[in-house]
Amino acid sequence: MANTGEASAELFCRIGEFLRDNHLSPDPLHYAFAYRVLTDTHGPLARAVAHLTDGGVRLSRRDIENLGGEIGTLAPPIPTEAMVLARNEGLVAQTQMQVEGFTDIVQAMRAETEGFGRDLAASADAIRHRHHALGPETLGVDEVVRITTRMLDRVRSAETRLEAATHEATELRARLEEARDNARRDPLTNLPNRRAFEEAYAAQVATGASVCVAVCDIDHFKRVNDRFGHTIGDRVLKAIGEALCLGCEGHLVARYGGEEFAILFADVPPDAAMAALENARETVAAKRYRLRESDELLGAVTFSAGLTAAIDDEQFGTVFARADALLYAAKHAGRNLSRFG
Repeated sequence: MANTGEASAELFCRIGEFLRDNHLSPDPLHYAFAYRVLTDTHGPLARAVAHLTDGGVRLSRRDIENLGGEIGTLAPPIPTEAMVLARNEGLVAQTQMQVEGFTDIVQAMRAETEGFGRDLAASADAIRHRHHALGPETLGVDEVVRITTRMLDRVRSAETRLEAATHEATELRARLEEARDNARRDPLTNLPNRRAFEEAYAAQVATGASVCVAVCDIDHFKRVNDRFGHTIGDRVLKAIGEALCLGCEGHLVARYGGEEFAILFADVPPDAAMAALENARETVAAKRYRLRESDELLGAVTFSAGLTAAIDDEQFGTVFARADALLYAAKHAGRNLSRFG
């Protein structure tokens, strides 16, 4: 019985580690999936998971679904790209409603202005009639003052409402721009995300520009998370993103997902793109990172990469798959390498 209890406790710990490593919450659905993987470590499901997570890649919700795991109503609120996009689309919808409100304000202002014009014309006619009937000496000063005061009040009211509407319009434009930007930006590294990268590729190809695509993946990233925790892992992701931006300055660097980055080289010969990529790789490999809290040496962090040139108006998926295959060839060749093809 004791051995059974110890085995159960060990399995429980292993399931916890599996969920933590893959950023999955310990709800029953994720627990059941982890249980299936860890209780049959040589089975087809475990082999598929091992293949997907090779090199420290974390499982995604889509991976679990594709492997037969059911993600239902108990799934945790993981901030996936789809959820981020949904929130941003909601913000855009809210902004559109506010724009419609702004339109209503403008229409109300127009109606008020028209009413003001009618009232003023009627008052002017009344004054003219009195003037003709009673003579110029009877034109009441009080009437003129009243009309003038009324005119000033309504003009000032219109100016106030116009100022408020203009201010609101400026805020709405800023919020809409922010929503559009957030939908295409990775919140951790502040780099463009997968969606922005694919849109940029399509835009460059549409102009007829020559394009090269590089895919980079941090080597043994899982070890960093296992040893130092995900907070340090996030810092490493940010540091690698910054290093790629510096080494490939002038070119689009995006966080494509997990510990994977992508670089878009436009109107650059493949050898120049490869030189920039190699410079960034060597610069990263030469650094020795330390933990700011304890000054403990984190050691070398490296990445492997694959680079390929798009052929004419080749579809993005085809180009990316070729670069990704070159990336994994670099990993199998020993890591901390770049491959071109």
